[in-house]
Amino acid sequence: MYRLLSSVTARAAAATGPAWSGGRRGAHGRPGLPVMSLGWAGGLGLGLGLALGAKLVVGLRGAVSTQSPADPEAAGAELLHEQTLGPGSPHTPASPAARGFSRAIQSSRDLLHRIKDEVGAPGIVIGVSVDGKEVWSEGLGYADVENRVPCKPETVMRIASISKSLTMVALAKLWEAGKLDLDLPVQHYVPEFPEKEYEGEKVSVTTRLLISHLSGIRHYEKDMKKVKEEKAYKAMKMTKELMPSDQEKEVKEKEGKSQEKSDSPKSKAEQENEARCRHSKPGKKKNDFDQGELYLKEKFENSIESLRLFKNDPLFFKPGSQFLYSTFGYTLLAAIVERASGYKYLDYMQKIFHDLDMLTTVQEENEPVIYNRARFYVYNKKKRLVNTPYVDNSYKWAGGGFLSTVGDLLKFGNAMLYGYQLGLFKNSNENLLPGYLKPETMVMMWTPVPNTEMSWDKEGKYAMAWGVVEKKQTYGSCRKQRHYASHTGGAVGASSVLLVLPEELDPEATNNKTPPRGVIVSIICNMQSVGLNSTALKIALEFDKDRAD
Repeated sequence: MYRLLSSVTARAAAATGPAWSGGRRGAHGRPGLPVMSLGWAGGLGLGLGLALGAKLVVGLRGAVSTQSPADPEAAGAELLHEQTLGPGSPHTPASPAARGFSRAIQSSRDLLHRIKDEVGAPGIVIGVSVDGKEVWSEGLGYADVENRVPCKPETVMRIASISKSLTMVALAKLWEAGKLDLDLPVQHYVPEFPEKEYEGEKVSVTTRLLISHLSGIRHYEKDMKKVKEEKAYKAMKMTKELMPSDQEKEVKEKEGKSQEKSDSPKSKAEQENEARCRHSKPGKKKNDFDQGELYLKEKFENSIESLRLFKNDPLFFKPGSQFLYSTFGYTLLAAIVERASGYKYLDYMQKIFHDLDMLTTVQEENEPVIYNRARFYVYNKKKRLVNTPYVDNSYKWAGGGFLSTVGDLLKFGNAMLYGYQLGLFKNSNENLLPGYLKPETMVMMWTPVPNTEMSWDKEGKYAMAWGVVEKKQTYGSCRKQRHYASHTGGAVGASSVLLVLPEELDPEATNNKTPPRGVIVSIICNMQSVGLNSTALKIALEFDKDRAD
C-alpha cells in the first residue's frame, strides 16, 4: 500500500510539474500546493499528504487531458472522444432517443472518420434526426487547429449553398401570401436589373427560372465560350452513357459510311471538326475556387448594390432552355425578397430563423463575435494545411453566405419534412398544427424541374432550391432508389450537406403516426471541396434500417 501511494504521489508530481512547487500557480490559476516532506509530520502527515496527492491526481486528470497533443489522430484520440463525442457515444450515456440506433451511430462514426482521414479535413460535425427527434450529433477533429479547439455539435461553420434552400423559404412565404408572382419578369420587382436579350431576341427572366437555375445568368466563370463547350461536352457524354451498346455501334457504322460517301473538301473538313468535337475534351475547366469573384473582400450594403457585379453581363443561354447553376441568380432573388416583403433581406431572413427556432443561424460577417465559430482551411500547393484568405460574402448571402450548426439545419429539415407530409396525415389527425409552409408549397418545391441537373447525384434533378431524387426500381430484387431531397454546399474553406430521407408512407396506414416521419442528416466541414452527399445518404439509410428494425 505504501509503495502504491508513493507511486501515485510521484506520478502526480510529474504530471503537474511546477504547480506542485510552493508559490507557483496551479493548473487552474490557484496557488500550488507545497511538496510534502516525508519527515515533516510523521506517519499522520505522510498518510494525509499521500492521500491528498492521490486525490489531486484524480482531480487534475481532466486538466492534463485537455491539453491536446501535436497529433490529434494518435495520442489525442482519447481527448477527441472525451470532448467531442455526442449522444450515443461509448463515453457518454445515450439519450433515450438514441438508444435504438447504437449500431447506426457506430457504423456512421466509422464512415465519417474514414472520410475525414481520406480528404485530410481538420474537422467535421454531423447531426442526425429520426422522426423529428435528434438522435445523434458529434464533432470529429478540430474547429480551430492552431488553438486545438475540438469540433462539437455547437460548432458554427459556413453552410455555403444550403443558404439557397433557406432563401427559398422566404420566397415561398411571400408567394403563399400573394406578395410574389413567380412568373412575372424580375423587373416588376427590381427595375434596376436591365431587360435582357439573347441572340438579338428579347427574353424574360422570372423568379421561377432564377430559383431553378434556368435563367441563363452566369455563375463565377465569365467566359461564355468555355461554359458552352463544357455543357456541350457533358451533354454528348451523357447521351453516349445512356445509349445502348448496339445502338451506339449502329451510329458509329452510319458515321463511317457517311465519311466514305463524302469526297468534297468542305464536307471532309466539317466531318473532321465534328469528330474533334466528339472525341476531344474541352479546355481545362477552372474550378470555382480558381475564380477571383469567390474571394471578394468588398463589403456590399444591400442586395441591390451587389447586382452591379453581373447585371450588365450577357445571358449565357436562353432562359428556360438550359440549366446553369448560378449563385448570382440568388443575389437577384434576395433583391426580389426585399422589394416583395418591404424588409431588408437579412431582417426578413432573421424573422424566418426566429420562427424556425434556428437561433444560431446568422449571416457571415467578420466583425461580430460569434460563439463557437470555426476557422476554415485549405491545402496549399505544397500540400500544407493553411488558413483560407479573408473573404466578404455580403454579395451572396442569399446563395451562400450564412453560418449555422448541424442542430439548426436539422430543425430546418424537419420543418420542411413536416409541411411536405402534412397532407397525408390531415385526414387521420385533425389536431395537427399547420406546417411553416403549406403541403402544396412543399410538393411544388420538391418536384423535379425539367431541363435541370443535380450535380451531386446524377440520378436526380434540381427542383426549387433543392436537389431531388425520385423513387425508382427498374428490376425486381435489384437496386431500389429511395426518394430524397438534399442540397450541398461548397465555400472557401467549407463543405456542407443537408439531406432529407422521407419515410415511405402508406396513406391508408397513418392513424398512429404524426409527421415528420423520416431521417434527416446534416454534415458541415471546415475544408473546401469535400463531397458529402453520398456519405449523408449512406448514413441516412443506416438510421432508416435501425428505425425499421
